[in-house]
Amino acid sequence: MSQNHKLDNIDRKILSILQAQGRITNAKLSEEIGLSPAPTLERVKKLEQTEIISSYHAKLNTAKLGLGVTTFVIVSLDGHTKAKIEGFIEAINKIDEVIECHHITGAGDFILKVISKDIQSYQKLMLEKVSEIKEVDNMQSMVVLSTYKDSKILPIS
Repeated sequence: MSQNHKLDNIDRKILSILQAQGRITNAKLSEEIGLSPAPTLERVKKLEQTEIISSYHAKLNTAKLGLGVTTFVIVSLDGHTKAKIEGFIEAINKIDEVIECHHITGAGDFILKVISKDIQSYQKLMLEKVSEIKEVDNMQSMVVLSTYKDSKILPIS
């Protein structure tokens, strides 16, 4: 965020509504927050310009797309130099099935969220792509059996 933007209650309400209903029209949004359309649009544009709103996405149904296996993988690197970390990040960013990558503390160095069609395709991905990244020392996989909460809505208070 290039500049610090102080959020008021109207901004928070806009953000809450847009998180739940990203395709809401400006007219409907202005009606829900109690402002006319012009200032509502101006506020949304300011939230986008200050990068508080970084993008808009469609949430897809993984099962209907044939992507039935989600895993979390804890990755430990064989060293912690800047070059090793950057090399790993560069390689992992080229693997589409890795949909999240977080640098962490604790048991490993990174945690990945990986999505694949089935266990066989997951195994192939891990053997042929992830474990071939030269900086990877060790991996521990956790397969998701069921998901009970998958919210992308941030708790704005």
